[in-house]
Amino acid sequence: MVRLLASAVVALLANALALLVGAWVLPGMSLDGVAFVIAVALFTVTAMLVDPLLRQLALTKTPALLGSSALVSTLVALIVTSLVSDGLQIRGAATWILATVIVWAVALVARMLLPLVVFKKTLAKNR
Repeated sequence: MVRLLASAVVALLANALALLVGAWVLPGMSLDGVAFVIAVALFTVTAMLVDPLLRQLALTKTPALLGSSALVSTLVALIVTSLVSDGLQIRGAATWILATVIVWAVALVARMLLPLVVFKKTLAKNR
């Protein structure tokens, strides 16, 4: 249970950072301050639900697409979040493509580095 909670916290922080970086870098992507929290939660939940489904589908149908399942789940999460929430707006096809890549890349790096920062004391105790 603790591990699940820790991974949820890291996922929320990583996705929040990734969405902020995407909005900062791309002029066609914007975040609303108040609805940002809802957008991050919705994005994270959608990504956590869609990613395992796409991975399973890629494993059974087309294993060659397994590597792109994370990008596709990021795109799906961005689409769902922008449709359901007022906190995220993305305009233009190029912005959609770049937002997908930027959000995926920043979230990937953040998910690797954030546990070292957030859970530093816990990791030190386990060593």
